Amino acid sequence: MIAYLKGEFVHKSPAMVQVEVNGVGYEVQISLHTFSKIQHLEKGILQTALLIREDAHILYGFFDLAEKEMFLHLLSVSGIGASTARVMLSYMKPDELASAIIHGETRTLEGIKGIGRKTAERMIVELRDKLAKQPIDSNISPLKNNTLQQDALNALTALGISRQVAGKALEKTIANNPDLSVEELIKLALRTL
Repeated sequence: MIAYLKGEFVHKSPAMVQVEVNGVGYEVQISLHTFSKIQHLEKGILQTALLIREDAHILYGFFDLAEKEMFLHLLSVSGIGASTARVMLSYMKPDELASAIIHGETRTLEGIKGIGRKTAERMIVELRDKLAKQPIDSNISPLKNNTLQQDALNALTALGISRQVAGKALEKTIANNPDLSVEELIKLALRTL
């Protein structure tokens, strides 16, 4: 899995961006939300999700982790594919979409192109509890070139801890103990949970 791409935004359109990473160009499908955040940037980091189908490998990119997590949640709903999930994220921000699902706002969801009543209801039924337990926080920013913190975050999420909870525990731990190895950081972060 390609977790993120860091490089130059060679070509941008509202639906796609080409990212050059060490001489390799990746075509990444994006939402309007992501486009609005990167349209004036020459380079940056995109969180990514790679979908593999029989006929294509498609890379989807997101400006922040909240949008990526919402995209993955939407894909877990039967009847919602990657194109529909991308359209939904173009209409609404991840936290707005999560709020509509948690509060059962069927009409709000039906206002999105391609979403009918049955799909909106299915989304609410399948995602309400997941999103209520693990809220989407749009204030989470991608980690800023900190591989130590990124490695610790990946380890904690692999243990089943939500990304938001793990991120907050790591920030708190690093603030109190700035010079730790990855192993020490993970152990101390686990104690704060």
